Amino acid sequence: MCKELKTRILRLSAQNSDDLTSQQKEWTEILNATVKALKAGQVVAVPTDTIYGLACVAQNSVAIRRVYDIKGRNEDKPLAICVGEIQDIYRYCKVSVKEELLRDLLPGPVTLVLERSSTLNGDLNPFTKLIGVRIPDHPFMRRLCQMCSEPLALTSANVSSQTSTVAANEFEDLWPSLAVVVDGGPIGDESRLGSTVVDLSVCGRYRIIRPGCALSATVQVLEGKYGLLEDPVNQ
Repeated sequence: MCKELKTRILRLSAQNSDDLTSQQKEWTEILNATVKALKAGQVVAVPTDTIYGLACVAQNSVAIRRVYDIKGRNEDKPLAICVGEIQDIYRYCKVSVKEELLRDLLPGPVTLVLERSSTLNGDLNPFTKLIGVRIPDHPFMRRLCQMCSEPLALTSANVSSQTSTVAANEFEDLWPSLAVVVDGGPIGDESRLGSTVVDLSVCGRYRIIRPGCALSATVQVLEGKYGLLEDPVNQ
């Protein structure tokens, strides 16, 4: 049972606000509060380019455990990581594809599964040598990762096996277990499919783990531009 926190609900104004100075100040305050909570080992809820997510610092083993407890998630189900820049991927993953391929897919609604590096917390998904990595195409999330200067563990903001969420009020039952809920308003992609997850850990091959919301565009890049072959039995 997770200890209840005094949750801060922080509402993010739309980026097209007429008062840019006021908006920048608001975003800075929300970013600073969220970074502070993350650095303190807490779990926060954040908007992404696909669905709402729960995030914590990936290098903090206690925080990772808290995410699993909040979601009621099976321990054998992995968490992805989220970073702010393409170059960050090389620190936490062993990359076997061209950097140009990474830049064609990220930032975007895609999770790339690569071999993990020894820099990544060994308590994060200890049952696999692979790790999923994301750079959401969402200005708040990218800036949050940049300000944290370390990877965030990221998973959907819902109780395991329940529907993914595209508005903050849809996971209100989880709020008492979270330090911060960043309410970015309704997410435009209402498919609730989440990111397309593709395994690129084998040279020259790809395997779709989850079709997600960007399957056709992802396959077009992998096959059409880079000539990768689908490997449905790749483990």
